[in-house]
Amino acid sequence: MAAGGAALALAAGALVLAALLWRRRRAAAAGGAGRVCVAVLGDLGRSPRMQYHALSLARHGRGVALLGYLQSRPHGDVLRSGNIRLVPVADLRGLRVGPKLLQYVIKVIVQAIQLLYTMLKIDQPSYILLQNPPGLPSIAVAWVACLFWRSKLIIDWHNYGYTIMSLSHGRNHPLVQIAKWYEKLFGRLSDYNLCVTNAMKEDLWVNCNIKAVTLYDKPASYFKETPLELQHQLYMKLAKDYEPFKPRTESVSSNAEMSAFTEMDEKNGHVIKTRGRPALLISSTSWTEDEDFSVLLKALEDYERYINEGVKLPSLVCVITGKGPLKDYYNRLINKLHFKHIQICTPWLEAEDYPLLLGSADLGVCLHKSSSGLDLPMKVVDMFGCCLPVCAIHFECLHELVKHNENGLIFRDSNELAEQLKMLFLGFPKLEGKLHNFRKNLRVSKQLRWDESWDQTVLPLLGQND
Repeated sequence: MAAGGAALALAAGALVLAALLWRRRRAAAAGGAGRVCVAVLGDLGRSPRMQYHALSLARHGRGVALLGYLQSRPHGDVLRSGNIRLVPVADLRGLRVGPKLLQYVIKVIVQAIQLLYTMLKIDQPSYILLQNPPGLPSIAVAWVACLFWRSKLIIDWHNYGYTIMSLSHGRNHPLVQIAKWYEKLFGRLSDYNLCVTNAMKEDLWVNCNIKAVTLYDKPASYFKETPLELQHQLYMKLAKDYEPFKPRTESVSSNAEMSAFTEMDEKNGHVIKTRGRPALLISSTSWTEDEDFSVLLKALEDYERYINEGVKLPSLVCVITGKGPLKDYYNRLINKLHFKHIQICTPWLEAEDYPLLLGSADLGVCLHKSSSGLDLPMKVVDMFGCCLPVCAIHFECLHELVKHNENGLIFRDSNELAEQLKMLFLGFPKLEGKLHNFRKNLRVSKQLRWDESWDQTVLPLLGQND
C-alpha cells in the first residue's frame, strides 16, 4: 500500500514536471543573459567553495541563482550581494518505504524530480555550475536542465562520490559500482570541468576521458590573522556558551575584562594576552567516515601524560568545529575523557566567526583522509590563509598543499601527532622554534587568494561563449 502510494506520488510529480517543461520550453531561447546557476545537492552554508564561486560571479556582474539546501546560514557576503539569489531545495528526510535499497532508489527518484523542477523554475541561465559530489542524481539532472535551457554544464569535481560511498559499503558493493559507472558516464556529458588538484585532473583524463582545469582551493580575503582586539571580542562572545573560553584566574585589576586567553583594560581598551594562557588548538570537520578523530583524542591522551610526567607544556584548549553525522558519537567519546590540562569543545560557529577563530589559534590539526586520494582539505587552505601552521594526517596528494617542515608537519598516526604537539608547544608561548618559523614562512609566502585564482582560471572559461 505504501509502495503504491509512493509510485502514485512519483507519477503525479512527473506529470507536473512534464507540463512545466512544455510550457517553459516554448519560451526558452539560447542565451541566458550571462546568468549562472551555482548548484550543490547539499547544505549551502557548509559549501564554501560554491559560495566563493557565487561571489566571484557576482563580483563580475553576473546574476547568480545559488541553489541547494538552506540548513546552515551562508556567509554574510553572500546574503548581502544584490546579484545572488538563494534558491532553496527541500532536504528529503524520513523516507521509510520497504527495504533500504528501495528507500534509496525512491529517494534518488524524488530528488531528481525535485531538483529538475527547481532548476526549471529559475530564470534561464547561460551556465549551470555544479558541485560533485554529491553527483547522484544531480549530474544527470543538471545535464537535462542544460539541454532544456540550451545552457553549458560545468562540473566542479571536489572528489568522486563513489569513493565516499565505498567508505560505508566497500568498493565492491553493487551500489558503489553503479555509482562509479554513473559518475564516469554522465561526467563526460559536461561542457567544462574544474577540479581541486593536479592529481585529480590527471585521473579524470586517464580513467574517465574528462578534460579538466585545476582550480586549487584558495582562502577568501577574510581568512587572515585576527588582531588582538578582535580576538578578545571573539573569546568573550564564545565564553558565554563554552567553558574553555572563560578565564581560569581572577584579574589582579578590578578594571580588567578577561577571557582564558586575553585581558582588556576597560579604562583604555588596551588588550594583552594573559600570562600562562593555554595554547589554542583548532580542527574543523564535517564529522564523516573520512576523518578519524580517535587519532586526535589518543594524541591528546599522550599529551596529558607528558605534562603529568613533568614536561614543560602549556594547557590546551582544543576546539573542533563543524556539523555532521558522527558528531554525537565522538562527543560521547570526548565525555568519557577526564583531562586535567586539556579542555575540548565542539561548537558550530557562525560563518563570520570561523575565520576569526582560525586567525586567533596557535595550531591547526587536519584529520581529513581523502576517500579517493585525489582531493585536498579546504580547512587547511583556510588555516594557511590565516597564517596558522598545521599538523595534517598523511594521504597521497597532500604534498600539493602541506610542505613538511616548511608550513606544517605531516603525521601518520596518533603517536606521531602526540610527539609533534610536544615538540611544537615545548616552551610555549616563546617566539622561536618550529611553530614560530612555520608561521613566519606562511606570512612571507604571499599566497594567491581565491579572487585572483578564480579570475585567472575560471573567468576565461566563461568568456569563451559570452
